[in-house]
Amino acid sequence: MHDTGRAWIEIDKGNLIHNVKELQRLSGAGCALMPAVKANAYGHGDVLISRILQEAGISNFCTASVDEAIRLRKAGISGQILILGYTDPDGFSELGKYRLTQTVVDLNYARRLSEYGSRTKGFKGWPEAYRDDKAEDSRIMTHVGVDTGMHRLGISYSRQDQIEENWRMPGVSVAGIFSHLCVSDGLTDREEKYTREQIRRFYIVTERLHQKGIHGFQTHIQGSYGLLNYPEYAFDLARPGIALYGCLSSAADQVRTTPDLRPVLSLKARAASVKELGAGESAGYGLDYTADSPRKIAIVSIGYADGIPRSLSNRGHALIRGKRVPVIGRICMDQLTLDVTDVPGVLAGDEVVFIGRSPEERDADGKGPAAVITAEEMAEAAGTITNEILSRLGERLTRIAA
Repeated sequence: MHDTGRAWIEIDKGNLIHNVKELQRLSGAGCALMPAVKANAYGHGDVLISRILQEAGISNFCTASVDEAIRLRKAGISGQILILGYTDPDGFSELGKYRLTQTVVDLNYARRLSEYGSRTKGFKGWPEAYRDDKAEDSRIMTHVGVDTGMHRLGISYSRQDQIEENWRMPGVSVAGIFSHLCVSDGLTDREEKYTREQIRRFYIVTERLHQKGIHGFQTHIQGSYGLLNYPEYAFDLARPGIALYGCLSSAADQVRTTPDLRPVLSLKARAASVKELGAGESAGYGLDYTADSPRKIAIVSIGYADGIPRSLSNRGHALIRGKRVPVIGRICMDQLTLDVTDVPGVLAGDEVVFIGRSPEERDADGKGPAAVITAEEMAEAAGTITNEILSRLGERLTRIAA
């Protein structure tokens, strides 16, 4: 099957590596990146992205689920893979089998991990490919989640006794401790105050552990916006997500730093058919669009099953032959329609860009920037954030490293 036969995603490997270097510069020499490759690497393709990152020297990754982590291991991704979410106790055996690191979501969960790890007397005989230089410990590896104010997963920062208990549990080995910032993307006085208070609480927890003689664990709290807005704080790891892929969550977001982040993903499809629509004729389900004059339309082989939001019906845009054209009518599961009346020479088989750059359009003098539609622009038109747009891009889209 031709990789670009219907609808596909192009991954700019150069831009991804560039973003890694920019975020490493922000995080500082003492901090290693632990990229968030959950949700299929925000729609970019988790195996593809992780392999590129591993080749670039990244050795820490985080996923949302054990299944995501196992898929990476089976694809040859080594080093530490932290599962940020809940793993059902029925899946605890997979943690050892694939040498995965599990988040402690609360104290009772920690005790269940300990009970299982003690009962199985550790996990001997892990595949060598899943080991790293520190993989001699055969207990279940964990990072303790600390709730510093988001009130999601983790043990409350105020329960230092419960946090410390993790280090006394048999059958587990605590490799790290982390928290999650909930308003680091905002720059109001209230948001900044809350973020700095979360970080202060996290420092209190880690300092008390050190005072009790507990050392040798990794610390992390910053995601994308934690790095972009609070790079002055120093931790062992940082978990960039949306910024790694060259985007902000919203086009309106402002950040304190000025990194040169470059979009990694382009979303494209083919025009399947080009036809005429007479004045007064309607197109698509529900007859939602009616032509007020003769129009030329292109039916494109991509739809909401591929991740184009249905809310962009009659309001979205695409690029074809370098020109911006509107989506007309309702977006279908597998197809949508564009009005290409003002674009000369459109033919079936033409490439259509939904996210990304078209090199064909230039200013009247032949210079100037190419036409572009950003993921932020699509998200704004759809009434959501970039993270959702990207992470919902469909599995049947071929991902190609360019």
